Amino acid sequence: MRAAVITNPGGFDAFEVQDVPDPVCGPDEVVVAVKASALNRADLLQRRGRYNGPPGTRNDIPGLEAAGIVESVGERVVGWKPGDRVMALLGGMGYASKVAVHERMLMPVPPNLSFEEAASIPEVYLTAYDALFLQCELQMGESVLIHAAGSGVGTAAVQLAASQSCRIFGTAGSQEKLDAATELGLDVGINYKEQDFAEVIEEETGGQGVDVILDVIGGPYWHQNLKSIALKGRMIIVGSMGGATVPDMTTSAISQKRATIRGTLLRGRPLEEKATLIQAFNNRVMPLFADETIRPVIDRVFPLDEVGAAHEYMESNANFGKIVLKIDD
Repeated sequence: MRAAVITNPGGFDAFEVQDVPDPVCGPDEVVVAVKASALNRADLLQRRGRYNGPPGTRNDIPGLEAAGIVESVGERVVGWKPGDRVMALLGGMGYASKVAVHERMLMPVPPNLSFEEAASIPEVYLTAYDALFLQCELQMGESVLIHAAGSGVGTAAVQLAASQSCRIFGTAGSQEKLDAATELGLDVGINYKEQDFAEVIEEETGGQGVDVILDVIGGPYWHQNLKSIALKGRMIIVGSMGGATVPDMTTSAISQKRATIRGTLLRGRPLEEKATLIQAFNNRVMPLFADETIRPVIDRVFPLDEVGAAHEYMESNANFGKIVLKIDD
C-alpha cells in the first residue's frame, strides 16, 4: 500500500510517499481500503516528532480518521462485510491507502455523503459531541461559547449546538469565517482580533455569562473565559493552540461561580470508552447527517502526494472547516 511516511521530522518536507507493507487483519479487525483521510492539529505535532501514537500504530504515519470501503474482515467480526462504506476513528496511520481498525471504531457512511465528507467527520464530530453533551451536559436552549468557530471542531460544535436550539457565541479571526459560521447556526460572532470576547458576552448576556465554553486555545483565554462563564457554568479544554501556560493564574472565579473546568483528549482513551462514545454518536448524531440537519464542512482537498502542502495550509490558519487528503491506491 501507499502511505505518507515521516522520514525527516520537522518541516513541511518531512513526508515521503512510499510503498509500505499492507496491514495485517486481526480477528476483531477490519481492513479498510482508504479513499480519504483528514488532517488534525495532532498531525502537525506528530510531523515534528512531538506526538507519538498509541501502541500498535506507527509513529511515522499520522492520520486520526479515514473513510473507505471494507476490503476484508477478521474471523470474529460480525457487524461488517467486504464492500461496506465506512468511516473510522483511528489511533493513527490514516495517511495510507489501507488501514486495519477494530470493528467497533467503524461507523457507516450515510449514502448522501462522499468519502471526502465522511473522512472529515470522526475525529472532530466525536470530539465536539463528547465535549458538549456528554461531559458538559449542554441542554437544549442553553448558551455556549465556541472558540475557533471556523476550525474543524468549531464547525462541528456550532452545528451540534444549533441542533439543540442553543444560543451560540463564537470567536474567529476574520469576518469571512464568522459569516460562514453564521450560516451553520452561530448567533453572535466575535472577531478576536478586534473585540474582547468577554466584554461582548457580558453585554449580550446582561452580565450573566454563558453556560458552556468549548476552548481549543488554552492559556491565553483563561482569564477571559472565567469572566465569561455563568454561575454553575462548565468549561472544557479541548486543545491549546495558543499555548498551555496561564500568566498570573487565578482560581477564585471558579469557586465564586461554582464553575466546572474539565479537560479532554480522545486519542489516548481505552478502546471500550471510545466504542461506547461511537455507539452513542451513532444513535444520536448520525441520523442528523442522513437528513442533512448537519453536514461536514470541507475547506480544501489535497492529493496524498501534496500532504506537505496540506500541512502548510493548516498551519496558516486560513481554513474554514476540514482539510482532507484524497488517497488513491
